[in-house]
Amino acid sequence: MSRQIGLALDRQGRVNMVIVGDASSILIPELPHVRTGAGRLRGLRLMHTHLVPDGLSHEDLMDLLFLRLDSVSVLTVDEWGQPGMFQSAHLMPPAPGQEDSGYSVGEMLPWDRVDTDFTLQAETLEEEFGRVVDDAVSTGEEEGGERAVLVSVSLEPRVAQERHLAELAELARTAGVKVTGSMIQRVAAIHPRHILGRAKLAELEVLALQGQASLVIFDGELSPAQLNSLSELTERRVMDRTQLILDIFARHAVTRAGKLQVEMAQLQYSLPRLAGRHRSLDRLAGGIFGNKGRGETKLELERRRIRERITRIRKDLEELRRQRFHTRARRARQGLPLAALVGYTNAGKSTLLNALTKADVLAENKLFATLDPTTRRLRFPKERELVLADTVGFIRSLPRELTEAFRATLEELEAADLLIHVVDASHPERDQQMESVERILAEMELQSVPRVTLLNKWDAVPVSDRVSLLLDRPDAIPVSALTGAGLEKAAAAIERQMFDEGAWQRRDPQTWEEFERRGKARKKRVEEEKTLDDTEPFR
Repeated sequence: MSRQIGLALDRQGRVNMVIVGDASSILIPELPHVRTGAGRLRGLRLMHTHLVPDGLSHEDLMDLLFLRLDSVSVLTVDEWGQPGMFQSAHLMPPAPGQEDSGYSVGEMLPWDRVDTDFTLQAETLEEEFGRVVDDAVSTGEEEGGERAVLVSVSLEPRVAQERHLAELAELARTAGVKVTGSMIQRVAAIHPRHILGRAKLAELEVLALQGQASLVIFDGELSPAQLNSLSELTERRVMDRTQLILDIFARHAVTRAGKLQVEMAQLQYSLPRLAGRHRSLDRLAGGIFGNKGRGETKLELERRRIRERITRIRKDLEELRRQRFHTRARRARQGLPLAALVGYTNAGKSTLLNALTKADVLAENKLFATLDPTTRRLRFPKERELVLADTVGFIRSLPRELTEAFRATLEELEAADLLIHVVDASHPERDQQMESVERILAEMELQSVPRVTLLNKWDAVPVSDRVSLLLDRPDAIPVSALTGAGLEKAAAAIERQMFDEGAWQRRDPQTWEEFERRGKARKKRVEEEKTLDDTEPFR
């Protein structure tokens, strides 16, 4: 026939599939998805012929990696179809501290001298893979969650990519995910479908095998086509940075408003990504015999239900926004000014609120520990007091779905007479974090609101860096919400800015109609910017 022949064999030695190729290669069709965990092999081994005396090729080894086969073997045959030499390869469990290719390739042997028990070999390897995962769980490495590999593909310099991956790793830790490896690739142009090239995809598969990772997280936003193609190629769960942040928000939402906002953001994110996720959704839904037209597919039905749910959530959030507006208006009539804590996530805003007001708000060393706005009264001498609000933290490239969904939360900032910018002074990327916060405030048209800058976590700043940090920001006040250092000076600055310098009297009271008009104008501007950016497949 002058064609390569391939056999897919199960562990009982039965032929599961016969593959006929051409003289130089075979094309493996889609195999059944039987993988049930990071420590599982597919349960099929591939043996195929070569019409030349060459052993396993690079493509054979890549198929072994990507398809997670029990083994892949090649049998050379001569021009008369007689067997010659045999070679086999299988995956290798990761060894502690060892970085290898992820597979082991045997030597070429005469076909009649092969005495390998391939079933026993596959079962032994699977036990070893499972033992690695069990050891990780027993030693606490997995922290009760999934294991993931982080990937950054960008046009930015490598230093910036490393910074972003460090933040992504912190997000993963907050979500209960154990990071087992990371990969960085700087490209001139991003592949519109696969993001990574074939060689980098193979490197990613080896990283996932070595770390026994069942999850791949990309630092950026994946388009629906990219998400589907990567999931099919890696046969692992793939998510992007936006989905990871949404999962964190879903974990931390407590109040009804927070849960509604998270649900709407998740629905808006999933709506364009329904196609291709479940092939069964492309089928026609059932109907009465004799209906005119093609009917409504399950995909269209699911989309319609999601849109209807989003509409209901928006109405509920609109009512909550109205209630919060009237609450703020009532506080204004009572003569209570409002100050809002703003800053990058995990800058210590909740801890600072507790320290200033003697409150017991949840404060954790995690990103986005606070979602719902919390207000407490802060009293000063001379019979003065104000309302201090703790809001959701900002982050670089805040997803649009979250910006729209958490509009009711962020409106606390619009009503604030004074903004207290809390900065994590001990963070190595504090300058970039401050720029991100200022950019978001400018997008919300809040750059003119008076503010006080607090350099929090001052006790963790190296002594050698303190003088230069204060010289760069002479108006900032160093504080430590944990130890209480500098809080009296911070409270005095807040009181002076709010009452003595007249921050409270500068802002005119708004009616609900004016407040709503400004909100709609801002939303229209955001939608116009979104339309301009929709041409980017990967952000």
